[in-house]
Amino acid sequence: MSIEGRVAIVTGAGGGLGRQHALYLARKGARVVVNDLAQSAADEVAAEIKGAGGEAIAAAASVTDEGAVGAMIERAKSQWGRIDILVNNAGILRDKSFAKMSLEDFRAVVDVHLMGAVICTKPVWDIMREQRHGRIVMTTSSSGLWGNFGQANYGAAKMALVGLMQTLAIEGEKYNIRVNCLAPTAATQMTQGVLSDECLCHLDPALVSPALLALVEEGAPTRAIVCAGAGNFARAHVTLSQGQYLGRGDDVGERVIASWDAISDRTGDIVPDYGFKQAERELAAAGVKGSVMAVER
Repeated sequence: MSIEGRVAIVTGAGGGLGRQHALYLARKGARVVVNDLAQSAADEVAAEIKGAGGEAIAAAASVTDEGAVGAMIERAKSQWGRIDILVNNAGILRDKSFAKMSLEDFRAVVDVHLMGAVICTKPVWDIMREQRHGRIVMTTSSSGLWGNFGQANYGAAKMALVGLMQTLAIEGEKYNIRVNCLAPTAATQMTQGVLSDECLCHLDPALVSPALLALVEEGAPTRAIVCAGAGNFARAHVTLSQGQYLGRGDDVGERVIASWDAISDRTGDIVPDYGFKQAERELAAAGVKGSVMAVER
């Protein structure tokens, strides 16, 4: 389970969850790139790691700035020779009900959470493929998995990260790149005013970070969604019910309504290995056998 000597990048690590992630990985022996939008915040966390005997680089960069992110990754690779772990943690909130939310606020949240993760992951992907080792953690949220009032932008971005994780895990499997999601619940600047004060006092961000070890160590799973908060750890899954074959005909829509309970029955539901598993099961119900997986592109 050791990550001794591994090189980890943690985005948004100047405070809150990111800071705890960086400190935790450093305590476990990783060399950490502490990324934050603010240089002073990144410097402070890097100094804290070094003061405890660890190795760290402070890197100020917006995760939406491709040039700055590329320079950060090149600096880490130049100093330490590799990139083993990427924790896409950086994020912002622009909470409002959808009726009151501007498109600007919607784009801003999607840009930081989703595109920020893409921009950080893209340059490390080839490095990890070449070294045939990589561990990537996307930060999703209960807001994305199940929704929360006033967080249409945040929820959309967070569920999009689950989809990104699912596909990258498939594409990275033969290169020993494991890609997973962490859904944290923690008292941070981002959750002030979202969770009650009584709840926040039990949600120390430091209680979330231990979930990272399982997702980045040598025997890490891939395509896992781990929910962590207040010292509790759980798994979330995107499942597919057995469904009902209703065939063709002008009345199929009406039969879907009549069969709704059977279609929704979760008895025997599965977690598909890949997206085309849905198509395979649908075709099998129609009497067509075999895989529908396309050739690798």
